Amino acid sequence: MNRGFDRAEYETRTARAQLLMDRAGLGALLLTTEADVRYFTGFLTRFWESPSRPWFLVVPREGPPRAVIPSIGAAPMGRTWIEDIRTWPAPTPEDDGVSLLAQTLAEVGGPVGVPMGFETHLRMPLADFARVRDLAGLVFTGEAGIVARLRAVKSPAEIARIGTACAIAGRAFDRVPEIAGAGRPLAQVFRDFQRLLLEEGADWVPYLAGGAGQGGYADVISPASERPLRAGDVLMLDTGAVYDGYFCDFDRNFAVGHVGNGIAEAHARLVEATQAAMELARPGARACDLWRAMSAVVGAGETAGRLGHGLGMQLTEGMSLTARDQTVLEPGMVITLEPGIDRPGGLGMVHEENIVITDGAPRALSPLAGPDIPLI
Repeated sequence: MNRGFDRAEYETRTARAQLLMDRAGLGALLLTTEADVRYFTGFLTRFWESPSRPWFLVVPREGPPRAVIPSIGAAPMGRTWIEDIRTWPAPTPEDDGVSLLAQTLAEVGGPVGVPMGFETHLRMPLADFARVRDLAGLVFTGEAGIVARLRAVKSPAEIARIGTACAIAGRAFDRVPEIAGAGRPLAQVFRDFQRLLLEEGADWVPYLAGGAGQGGYADVISPASERPLRAGDVLMLDTGAVYDGYFCDFDRNFAVGHVGNGIAEAHARLVEATQAAMELARPGARACDLWRAMSAVVGAGETAGRLGHGLGMQLTEGMSLTARDQTVLEPGMVITLEPGIDRPGGLGMVHEENIVITDGAPRALSPLAGPDIPLI
């Protein structure tokens, strides 16, 4: 698979955004976050890990986007399809791109739509944003959820990259018996699993979580401890590995040494719950319908939170599979199915798969787990 996308991919994304902008009466979009900037440009870099520099993209109602970025990014942005690239020697605290951005927006015209919905943020100092508004002399407003709406439905090229990330993680999960077993510290398992993901082709591993314990686990978001795995433990590894800028996000459970009491049954019910959701995952179904299907199998109430979410350029994006999310599924949406089940003593188990919505039955992107928990 070639890295990156053809120019036509970005032109199509921009044209769709501009159609929605016209309907919403917007003259421009102002984008400041990594995923939103990359969606319209293809600008892929780990340099966003440095918070000292802001980055801006202006999408006008007509014509190609305009990048207003620190000069250090001029060369890589120049390798994208973007031709109008305006730079300043950042960081310049007294005017960190403020006047340059205001000038660009004034040329394009407003109203200027800024993402203001769920899972958005403004990646620049609030005082600088106020100065941009004053200097540009334009009306700033929300962008009516345009970017989230576009990103929710993936193109075939995007789906292919998520599928590749899932295949990479699937091969790494198959190799877990090489690195895990009784006596191996959980922290070492985490380190080794990241190595396996990289060996199998991941570009990087921004997210790795999991847990281990007798009869289940209570914490699946903290760093791994040095506690050695013991016979009777349930080990869970959950990865968000990246390939060409797109995430997978699924987990696998393993029984250490022997399958403990009730673990086989719990694992089978979790797999059954994902299968129940897949049966309903058709265009026109709602996120809450899938939640209810999984909840009915595992006995979860509304306090269980979401049992899945959107997936793509970010580990979690867009919809949440909860009892109240009315989002209607469309072909091209990539989502996770993530039921959990309670275990005695305040413990639990979770299971996760990745699927894409099609015109008919959904297609699994992660290699689906069987009902029997693997033994290591």
